[in-house]
Amino acid sequence: MKIFSWVTKDTNIDFMKFRKIGYTLSIAMVLLSIVCIVFKGFNYGIDFSGGILIEIKSPNKIDMEAVRKQLSSVDLDDMNLQSIGENGDEMMIRAQTKSQDEKAQMNAVNAIKTILGDQYEYRRVELVGPQVGNELKKAGVIASVIAIFAITLYIWFRFEWQFALGAMVGLIHDLITTIGVLSLFNFDISLTTIAAILTLAGYSVNDTVVNYDRIRENLRKYKKMPQYDLLNKSTNDIFSRTILTGLTTLLASIALFIFGGDTLRSFSFTIAWGVIIGTYSSIYVSTTMLNLFNLRANQETDKTINPFGNIE
Repeated sequence: MKIFSWVTKDTNIDFMKFRKIGYTLSIAMVLLSIVCIVFKGFNYGIDFSGGILIEIKSPNKIDMEAVRKQLSSVDLDDMNLQSIGENGDEMMIRAQTKSQDEKAQMNAVNAIKTILGDQYEYRRVELVGPQVGNELKKAGVIASVIAIFAITLYIWFRFEWQFALGAMVGLIHDLITTIGVLSLFNFDISLTTIAAILTLAGYSVNDTVVNYDRIRENLRKYKKMPQYDLLNKSTNDIFSRTILTGLTTLLASIALFIFGGDTLRSFSFTIAWGVIIGTYSSIYVSTTMLNLFNLRANQETDKTINPFGNIE
């Protein structure tokens, strides 16, 4: 198709020309994300907040106001009803009991089932205590931090410290802006969301590593080419691959977002946003940062010995 023909052939785009605009946009996105996280906070899912989650289905369209009035007699600290599905015959009940122990939660579940009766199909019932929720929050943060440092360490060993710094800044940029967007649009933060965040971290770094590998190859091949031009050439060399890979992943994520239901909405949105922001940051954060350093400072010979001891 002619529409996509420009991404299937060699390009000659001056990416570095817009690096200052990229710096400004990235800083603005990170700052806005931090403000949103601090002042708006997160909509923690049942995994982290603790409480009761019940998903029901009715043969007919559910009258949410009627259900709300029915359940008002249950002794709950907080309750939220959410219509799910396309036909209005499915609903998700999120509730927190005044006491978060398992016995109180089970009593609340039984009370809800008694009031609603047998006219509904109970598709999902989950109970999570606050202690478990706090432990899962801590585990999610630790997993994200370990992922960042493990990836940075790998790139440091595989390339040079300038590359590792650029990759780490790009990765932190992607993670902060992603959780900022999740906070802004009030998406649920659950274990599946954490899985999506770690997935996008891997995707983002994959794009960055591919570009870095081409930059290192061109540094050896074009020893007299100005660094500005070399970074542009390296990005253009792999640009069609980057766009086509990102586009196919994005289409799959959008389909999952539209047809996957509310349970997977936060996950699919995170992946879709991650593809977009990861592709952007691999060029306008991780790669443009390299222009701040002299990448040829340590090049004394045509061959470079990497940290694993192999001559490349």
